[in-house]
Amino acid sequence: MGAVEALEKLVPVVLAFGCGVVLARRKVVPAESSKVFADYAFLFAVPCFLFGNIYRSDLGALFDWRAITGYATAAGAAAVLTGVVARATGVRDPRGVALRIMAAVQVNTAYFAVPVFIMLFGNAAPIFPVLLFQVCILSLVIISIMELGRPDRVGSPARRLGSAVTASLLTPVVIACNAGILLNLVSVTVPGVVLDSFTFVGDSASPVALFALGLHLGGSGLNLRGTTLEEVWIIAFKCVALPLITYGVCHHLFGVDGQWLSYLVLIAAMPAPQNLFIFAQRYDVGVDMSAALVVKSSLVALLLLPLWTQWAGQAA
Repeated sequence: MGAVEALEKLVPVVLAFGCGVVLARRKVVPAESSKVFADYAFLFAVPCFLFGNIYRSDLGALFDWRAITGYATAAGAAAVLTGVVARATGVRDPRGVALRIMAAVQVNTAYFAVPVFIMLFGNAAPIFPVLLFQVCILSLVIISIMELGRPDRVGSPARRLGSAVTASLLTPVVIACNAGILLNLVSVTVPGVVLDSFTFVGDSASPVALFALGLHLGGSGLNLRGTTLEEVWIIAFKCVALPLITYGVCHHLFGVDGQWLSYLVLIAAMPAPQNLFIFAQRYDVGVDMSAALVVKSSLVALLLLPLWTQWAGQAA
């Protein structure tokens, strides 16, 4: 797929995202309502989309363990590298280091990758294994560091950590993925009317999620002049270095090629996750930086995606 063709396929993504920006800037739709749209997408529409698609999927083809292991190895190496750089640049708070690792290594799956993959390939199934890896492993590591580093919480560290881990695993996205996998494996027949209902709701996930992201950007504005050097290196690592690391590790160390290699490179090229800002607020660390990284990495990723799409297709 060439850059021009990829750009054409991304037009609906830009339209939904840009519409949110314009309406928020003109105050037609309050920017504060972005949370309502985001909650609808994350808590309801995306889980419906994920459950229906995972339930109908061929799990043997969906969970290519060589590809997933390669991606996990690349993400682990990137996390270590990010942590070393953060410490070298003077970040001493473990929560601050964890937040920077999350910004540089985790990707925006539900709000960004899902609609982009639907537009590019007509299917977001390759994202599901990475989404589970992020939620069930990467996020748990981040939560563990955050919880253990909080001085303001009562109770033992083990209890705090257990509560955070339980809350993470009981999010609708994780429940939907696990339920889809379980019912697929045990061959339970889900009534067609239920699946059709999930499909109807799930189809709204992509445009609503992008619209919410656009509303957030339109309301918060974009201060490019105020971009710090730290933000620059994190965004550059997220949007440029991580895809290259993913390509090198997956292709040269694990022998991944073809479509899966293209998928993994493009997933790695997605922006910082939107829940980075949620984590920053919850643990009271780097709130302003997190908001800036989510917005700015989203714009950079959107600009680079046609190029990454063309390069990944040729490299695979």
